[in-house]
Amino acid sequence: MSSLLSLSSITPRSWQGYAALVLLAGALLLWPLVDAALGYGVGTAALIFLLLLLAIEADNFPPAVGVLLFLGAHGAAWLLLAGITGNEGTARASFYLLLAAAWLLAWRCVTVLSALRPASRWAAAALRLIIPAIFGAWILIIWEAVTRGAGIPFILLPPPSAIGVRIANSLPVLAADVRQTIFKAVIFGYVVGSGAGFLAAIAADRVPFLRRGLLPIGNMVSALPIIGVAPIMVMWFGFDWQSKAAVVIIMTFFPMLVNTVAGLAASGHMERDLMRTYASSYWQTLFKLRLPAAAPFIFNALKINSTLALIGAIVAEFFGTPVVGMGFRISTEVGRMNIDMVWAEIAVAALAGSVFYGVVALFERAVTFWHPSVRGG
Repeated sequence: MSSLLSLSSITPRSWQGYAALVLLAGALLLWPLVDAALGYGVGTAALIFLLLLLAIEADNFPPAVGVLLFLGAHGAAWLLLAGITGNEGTARASFYLLLAAAWLLAWRCVTVLSALRPASRWAAAALRLIIPAIFGAWILIIWEAVTRGAGIPFILLPPPSAIGVRIANSLPVLAADVRQTIFKAVIFGYVVGSGAGFLAAIAADRVPFLRRGLLPIGNMVSALPIIGVAPIMVMWFGFDWQSKAAVVIIMTFFPMLVNTVAGLAASGHMERDLMRTYASSYWQTLFKLRLPAAAPFIFNALKINSTLALIGAIVAEFFGTPVVGMGFRISTEVGRMNIDMVWAEIAVAALAGSVFYGVVALFERAVTFWHPSVRGG
């Protein structure tokens, strides 16, 4: 195998390339890739080395460096994962050295892409999606390679591919859980809790007595443990989604209250003095000056609540729910030792939470386009 490729003709451009070249040489010295001869033929192994060497050499050619680095690193990683599948627990040191080399070249690819400054707006938007996608993909690649290569029992930590298969085979169940937890409890509780917190903040700003009384209570209630509140809400409102929505309302009310009160005080004295010179009423000043100035604070609370609402609803389902829901599914499948289903629910919850947060962030950019943080972004 050492005579198949000559490493002396490769001249990397970055430290990642030099490190990858050293790892390739170490993999040749510590051959083979796995204990058994299964999974990696001579042609497959040669192709893995060729792809990595191509990616290292491509670093010398800036116009094509991003594409070739991407293809070389990820093509080699795909072949490594394909070979270890079915041969779990047989990986040797050379397997991990080649995986590390591919990861370093993917790192170099992200570095190159991050330095690009595309003129097109759509190209810039695509680049902002591609870079975190590569980063996230390598978390899954390393997870898959380590669990399969080290032979970790799937009941302890299933690989992402097994979780993906479970998601594909359980779509009706997952859809019912999402409908029960997110489209009923989370959305209702989020809207009511955030809306009530916003209105309470306006009232507290208008009436000093409420401001002095509500904020200390809000700080105290925000520290209440959810595992203590959830059973009480189940006793009050029953086992269906209404009790979970009540928990979400409690969790989202006070972050909105505190942030909105702070935001309403964010407008400067000069601007408020100017509104007074125009003989503006309280409500005119509120809608034309103070609420726009408080918008970043309000959206900050909305983004915080988007994650708190999902966490609160799932945890509340541990304390009583109909035979549907994400929290119910997690608690029951753990008892059945169906860990892949638990991870499937976790993956769906993470995806739903990310989409929820992203929608709020996009709405924030559309509303607060005038803010320096948005203009600068």
